[in-house]
Amino acid sequence: MKKIILFFKTAQSLQIDDNLLLIYKKNSLHMEQYALITGASKGIGKSIAIQLAKSGYHLLLTARSEAELQLLSAQLKADFKIKVGILAIDLSLTDSSKTVADWCKQETGQLSILINNAGFGLWGDFESLELQGQMNMLRLNIDAVLSLTHHLIPLLKTQKRSFILNISSTAAYQAVPTLALYAASKAFIRSYSRALRYELKNTSISVSCSCPGPTDTGFASRAGLDALADLAEKFNMSPDQVAELSLHGMFRKKAEIIPGFLNKLSAVGVWMLPKALIERITAGLYKR
Repeated sequence: MKKIILFFKTAQSLQIDDNLLLIYKKNSLHMEQYALITGASKGIGKSIAIQLAKSGYHLLLTARSEAELQLLSAQLKADFKIKVGILAIDLSLTDSSKTVADWCKQETGQLSILINNAGFGLWGDFESLELQGQMNMLRLNIDAVLSLTHHLIPLLKTQKRSFILNISSTAAYQAVPTLALYAASKAFIRSYSRALRYELKNTSISVSCSCPGPTDTGFASRAGLDALADLAEKFNMSPDQVAELSLHGMFRKKAEIIPGFLNKLSAVGVWMLPKALIERITAGLYKR
């Protein structure tokens, strides 16, 4: 079993293009381009920030923790000599997306990348979970993405080439009992991204959606899934792997990106098997 896991992890890492940095730079039309990343203080968002900084993009970073943003900003400025703006804000709060959009417009007129990464999940039966917490999750996972994107599309259109990358999940491909609203919110983002991509196909904006599987980001702990820590450790991808593959697909203008061989395999399997069977399997995985 360990050999099989090692094989799949190796296969995942081999998907990362050795010349990824060159791909970034080919898409960088000038050194004053900016990228806005939500949920940038840790996990996939942090890894995306580092990857874009390596290629010379200036960054606008948001997250709830000002202290973590300040540490990351100092690191990026020192290592890559770029400009970094930070804004500590909770995007689940009303009108916070407009606040971020207005701040972004004040910081630069050269925004060419929007990464909608902020999000979280809650584990448990729908009726047993506190309703307010679930609604907060939906506001962050869905409302913030829609609002921020709507506010910033006009600015992105002013660039010769620009990108929107929405971070979804492999949970978007099936219903997941005990993660019901999280999976539904990610399915919404996946469907919305494809529709928006089509609507913007004749503009300068390319829209992509990345659907990573288990990733070593602390998601399971926040969702209350500590019981699956051992299993997650065996199959998790690193945030760096997910960030590199997601950006690779974004710059290639792919509609959907599923980082990792096992995750691609599971997404295909969902379409081949009866929905009722998939729901029984996923429900069994997430039992206490």
